[in-house]
Amino acid sequence: MKKRLIKLVLLAILIVLGYQLAITYNNVKNVLVYRTMVKEILDENDNKTNEDLVLAMIYTETKGQESDLMQSSESSTGVKNTITDSRESVKQGVTVLSENLQEAREKKTDVWTAIQAYNFGKNYIAYVSKNGGKNTISLAKKYSKNVVAPSLGNTSGETYQYYNPVALFYGGGQLYKDGGNIYYAKQVQFNLGLIKLVSRL
Repeated sequence: MKKRLIKLVLLAILIVLGYQLAITYNNVKNVLVYRTMVKEILDENDNKTNEDLVLAMIYTETKGQESDLMQSSESSTGVKNTITDSRESVKQGVTVLSENLQEAREKKTDVWTAIQAYNFGKNYIAYVSKNGGKNTISLAKKYSKNVVAPSLGNTSGETYQYYNPVALFYGGGQLYKDGGNIYYAKQVQFNLGLIKLVSRL
């Protein structure tokens, strides 16, 4: 009886994992549809930013399921969901990303600081530059708690649970309310691996 129960539990786990893998694969394929558009936008501006990285950010932001693919409305107009054209979203997102990467180079920080700054805002790059020059979960957490969250009204350090596998793996998934996503760069890094993997299949 006990062995049968163990087998049923293992089977259930395998089914759930298989289902999640199928969803993830389909979502990545959905994002890869935009590769040509991303390449065209980068070529138009003679931009050397890695197109796989842009696709990984699209996956992280929307999985290609919203017209504002890179959730770049706020950086353009200051208001969410004002960009309704996917090409315009990518153009704006790539502009912000490129500026962040340039700023990161000038301030001698790593690439992942520039990626995290896409979520936190460009001032995060200067913060990292003064605190070791490398993006870490610990630094992102401090910046989220002490800078981002208070600027949007969360002065008490209120948190909530963020149920994302990467976030859970790296720090239990706790985020500060109105404090951005401290795991953003790690998620993009993980999703970059997914993009490269599925692109080869």
